[in-house]
Amino acid sequence: MTTPTHAPRPSLERRILDHLNTAVMLFDAALRLKYLNPAAEMLFEVSARHLVGQPAANLLPCPDAQVEARFSAALASGHPFTEREINITISEGCTKTVNCTVLPLHHFDAEPEILVELYQVDRQLRITREEQLLSQHQATQALLRGLAHEIKNPLGGLRGAAQLLERELPDAALCEYTRIIIDEADRLQALMTRMIGPHRLPRRTPVNIHDVLEHVRTLILAESPRGPTVHRDYDPSIPDFIADQDRLIQALLNLARNAATAAGPRGCLQLRTRVLRQFTIGNRRHKLVLQVQVRDNGSGIPDEIRDRIFYPMVSGRPDGTGLGLSIAQELINQHGGLIECESQPGDTIFYVYLPLEPAL
Repeated sequence: MTTPTHAPRPSLERRILDHLNTAVMLFDAALRLKYLNPAAEMLFEVSARHLVGQPAANLLPCPDAQVEARFSAALASGHPFTEREINITISEGCTKTVNCTVLPLHHFDAEPEILVELYQVDRQLRITREEQLLSQHQATQALLRGLAHEIKNPLGGLRGAAQLLERELPDAALCEYTRIIIDEADRLQALMTRMIGPHRLPRRTPVNIHDVLEHVRTLILAESPRGPTVHRDYDPSIPDFIADQDRLIQALLNLARNAATAAGPRGCLQLRTRVLRQFTIGNRRHKLVLQVQVRDNGSGIPDEIRDRIFYPMVSGRPDGTGLGLSIAQELINQHGGLIECESQPGDTIFYVYLPLEPAL
């Protein structure tokens, strides 16, 4: 009778590493990858057999120096170091942000090795960024409402006084000046109203996001018949949800108009929808979240205003009012959602996140 053979049992250290949620990688003295645990495979979205043997520089670019030099210095000195919030490139050119801790290992007469621990921080960074964005927007809106109240009251008195004066003027030619006062008062009133957004409560009804986007697309094509080209990439499985359709149209139209202007007649604008599961908006986690992408291949948002584009009166165009993005953010916030932006020359994406509250 033949005794069955069994595969050798992994060492205790290997079993511990294989069950960690933190990505762990081991490099030899030549700075080539010897081992990575399953968490690291998930981080890089590639199996171990495709990564083992690759040099460290291909996997872990350092922001301020060559990775070989940093690792070699750590091996020579025996001192560990940590790099925070570095970007690593994974499959399909996508990047992830990690904290990287490097620990040199010296085992008596054995060849020295380097242990690298990677902790992904994209989620924490995004949640922190979203909370700051929401907090800043709420503070800005509160300031604008107070400011608008203080401005609109005297404007009403100014307009009324100009109308009374107009009736008493002996020369009709002088009415031109009172008309200027009245028109400017009306313009400032309208500006204040736009800045603080709509006063009425949202009218929530079952909404199909693709009906909304098709309406926006039709308006963009009518306003810009010479271009840009508008592409659609919709997820047909997205269900109807409860929202104010008019406000969603206004918010997405503001984004699409900006994208069409940035792309120009020869450019390209893309409208894309997807569903995200177990996604956090601000500090609240939702089972299902709708993501709408409005993407263009224009010149990008200038660096000096990128962090302030959702503030009122901030615009990258000489003829812009600086209100479109602020209003869009307010309208999406009213639905418990958020707008974020990523921009570089040739590729700007506005992400609209909305909780999918199912239509009953």
